[in-house]
Amino acid sequence: MKPKFARESLTINTEVVLPNDTNHVGNLFGGKLMQWVDISAAIAAQRHCGRVVVTASINHVSFDNPIKQNSIVTFEAKVSRAFNSSMEVFVDVWVENPVTGQKTKCNEAITTFVAIDQNGAPLPVPQLIPETEEEKKRYDSALRRRQLSLILAGRMKPDEATELKALFVKD
Repeated sequence: MKPKFARESLTINTEVVLPNDTNHVGNLFGGKLMQWVDISAAIAAQRHCGRVVVTASINHVSFDNPIKQNSIVTFEAKVSRAFNSSMEVFVDVWVENPVTGQKTKCNEAITTFVAIDQNGAPLPVPQLIPETEEEKKRYDSALRRRQLSLILAGRMKPDEATELKALFVKD
């Protein structure tokens, strides 16, 4: 299977925060943000592997800044690393002031998707080639995040997490 560049999976979605998307103080519901993140990340994962994908986990979501009603929200999703059948996808969330046009990064999310066949069985995915400094940084740290997730899920023993262990134990 031919490796693919991270840029090939880039997905950009834009939404306007409407009144029914907000809570009682006029901020975007966290669940709505997660829905939009999930959709953007799924498209990026599908672009990378050319297969049907399912969400395996939402590993991290930050709600750093509230997003107000009437804001324009842009989601930039890109595969950060591919493993056997799974892909980690980073989603950067930007809010745009509709009057000034100023864009500010307000949130981010890290998700994992798995490519599946018609019976729901995992399928292999192409390896990823990072190019930019940010892509390389996210690629390198993805293995540590994966190992931590596997340990917490009871699917990996801590002693087997070589990349993660290297952060804490010096030889």
